[in-house]
Amino acid sequence: MAIKFLELAFTDSVLKAQEQYFGNSQRIVDAPERDALTDDEAQFIQARDSFYLATVTEKGWPYLQHRGGPPGFLRVVSPTQLAFADYKGNRQMLSTGNLAANDRVCLFLMDYPQRTRLKILGHARVEDARIHPELVKQLADPALQRIVERFFFIDVISFDWNCPKYITPRYTAAEVEAAMAPLRERIAELKAQIKKDN
Repeated sequence: MAIKFLELAFTDSVLKAQEQYFGNSQRIVDAPERDALTDDEAQFIQARDSFYLATVTEKGWPYLQHRGGPPGFLRVVSPTQLAFADYKGNRQMLSTGNLAANDRVCLFLMDYPQRTRLKILGHARVEDARIHPELVKQLADPALQRIVERFFFIDVISFDWNCPKYITPRYTAAEVEAAMAPLRERIAELKAQIKKDN
């Protein structure tokens, strides 16, 4: 478990809640300045085809936005930096606008079949793709390069893996199709055998 994440998350109010419900609190001391991603986190991140990005509005409200793309669209640039291409969307610009006032973000990544989740805290900045065409070639999927509007760069401060408790496994259409393929083949074999025997 990354210690910096807990130091940031366990505020005085959280510690008071821990004491109220459990009789003690988990005060964190001597946390590093940041926790770098390891190979485990990098592999998990690069296998995802979506994640949720939380920002904070100027009025202090949390805002959560889904981001998706081909597996690996969220790039691990280094053990302390992530990046992803942001595509044309609904033109609300909520995450981008929020980051202009407060650069704090939380990323929430899920692997439903494996019942695994990873949370990442960091500071983000947005770069306009029109000003940085070189980033389009470096960071965007070739099939989607024409619709890239901006890039998000996240300086990772820390991360936290959660337990699988209460995560219901869910599967994509591609995962279901892959699981069904051997069954379909076996059904076809049995049908052919029945036809041959009759």
